[in-house]
Amino acid sequence: MTEEESQAAAVDLANRLRLLMDVAEAESGAEPTYSQIADFLKERGVNLSRSRWTYMVNGHRYVQDPAVFEGLAAYFDVDTDFLLGADGATTPEKVTAQLDLVRSMRAAKVKSYAARTLGDISPRALHAITKFLDEELTHMPEH
Repeated sequence: MTEEESQAAAVDLANRLRLLMDVAEAESGAEPTYSQIADFLKERGVNLSRSRWTYMVNGHRYVQDPAVFEGLAAYFDVDTDFLLGADGATTPEKVTAQLDLVRSMRAAKVKSYAARTLGDISPRALHAITKFLDEELTHMPEH
């Protein structure tokens, strides 16, 4: 793996980990802590140092440790292939559902903000803005 490929893999892994952290937060109401994740892995005989976790979640270095990946996949209840971004790996349904919810909530915030900011706007113009935002939302790339 070249240095460039390694950096791209590190960033991709970081994005997937942050996505899974967001999903976990949406499900439980609190973002998982390093300690919770490390303890979960330790119960499975896998050591995850704080520095290694920081490298992984921030995309600073690509970590190649199958035991860590398997443990993290178990913690977040996803396939290891998804976590690693393997070709053909599908996005878990719970991740897709949370992404759809977040997108909808963001679109609703934008619509609400536009309506408040624009003040006395005609219903026709507001409808046009809403239609545009809805179309943009449906064209957003999926992860």
